[in-house]
Amino acid sequence: MAKPIVAVVGRPNVGKSTFFNKICKRRIAIVENTPGVTRDRIFQDTEWAGHYFTLVDTGGIDPDSQDAILSQMREQANLAIAAADLILFFVDAKDGLVSADYEVADMLRRTKKPVITVVNKVDSKSDESVMYDFYSLGLGAVFPVSAEQGLGLGDLLDEVIANIDKAEEDENKDAIKVAIVGKPNVGKSSLVNKILGENRTMVSDIPGTTRDAIDTFFARGNKKYIITDTAGIRKKGRIEDYSIERYSVVRALGAIRRADVVIVLISATEGITEQDVKIAGYVDSEGKPAIIAVNKWDLVEKDTNTIQKYNNEISTALAFMEYALRIYISAKTGQRVDKLFELIDTVLENANRRIATGLLNDCIREAITAVEPPVARGSRLRVYYATQVAAAPPAFLLFVNDPSLMQRSYKGYLENYIRKTFDFSGTPVRLLLRERGKEA
Repeated sequence: MAKPIVAVVGRPNVGKSTFFNKICKRRIAIVENTPGVTRDRIFQDTEWAGHYFTLVDTGGIDPDSQDAILSQMREQANLAIAAADLILFFVDAKDGLVSADYEVADMLRRTKKPVITVVNKVDSKSDESVMYDFYSLGLGAVFPVSAEQGLGLGDLLDEVIANIDKAEEDENKDAIKVAIVGKPNVGKSSLVNKILGENRTMVSDIPGTTRDAIDTFFARGNKKYIITDTAGIRKKGRIEDYSIERYSVVRALGAIRRADVVIVLISATEGITEQDVKIAGYVDSEGKPAIIAVNKWDLVEKDTNTIQKYNNEISTALAFMEYALRIYISAKTGQRVDKLFELIDTVLENANRRIATGLLNDCIREAITAVEPPVARGSRLRVYYATQVAAAPPAFLLFVNDPSLMQRSYKGYLENYIRKTFDFSGTPVRLLLRERGKEA
């Protein structure tokens, strides 16, 4: 059974994201005193009294706005409502009951789903009297809370649990986590929407439209995935000095750390930039299986040497990430998007591969026989024994006579030899050195 989904909705700036962060015990949704800051749906599994559910934060619903961004926010909220088992309708005690609340309430009433009206910003006894006005919305139970101060949240969560069935099994526990990263406006959200077949994330020609790292669960064949669309990672000099942008970048980097596989998206029309290299470097430093996807391939004029030219540019700029698999796609037309999942499955399988100790030592001996370790300071490096100590990424411990004798070039040679022998394509390989006799 999937965890029940609880959607947090309401007009802009009524404290939905503050509540979301308080319940999830960490800063996940962006919180700013600016209407419209949370633009997309944000999902987070949480728990209360042994009951597990998925909380969904949404952008504010402004029923009358014609603004393009606000209209997309309204669409995202509608998608969250459609998927929800229970809806928490947030209103603002400080503002009191306003006409927009009636319009949102009418929209929620038509869903035929259970709704709890949450009167937020009830920070003192003097604020409680206004809560009774909200019964006129006709949605049943009304709960006063202060998300900022944490007041009334226990009673509210008890009511949430009373309205949903307890989920015993975690549907997402075996899902493959895929993060899509890149600089702004390379087509990350367009790729997610093409994969999912719906307008799951907001798409705009304006760089920076996606500000939150957005997790979406879906099944493909007999496999389950959680795909994360992230905010574009900008150069530091281009990050404006306000917290919204900074939180977005931090969450994008956090998505890389949580991922099983990372897709580094690059624009074919721009080529590889300095920022692309930095983003790829971060993925490599985290030891993540990686795919370099060159997007907007449909916009490139091609001849017989086009792919080779791009491959050469990637090999030069991303020499440290030569192991990453490459694919040329179009998120707009869907070109090779299906093939992308074959690569995801391949690199994940390779990253989790474990090699028997005997086979590994045979490989190391063959590598040393083919190319002897260089001499340094009058001594030659000797490798006595090797064993695999980790997977995802694969890590191998080599017992040697003197770790300081290992030169960077020879270490890279051994890593590549292991990778080719056992097919670790798509994943970094780590070599750890220890002086023999110092196992402890």
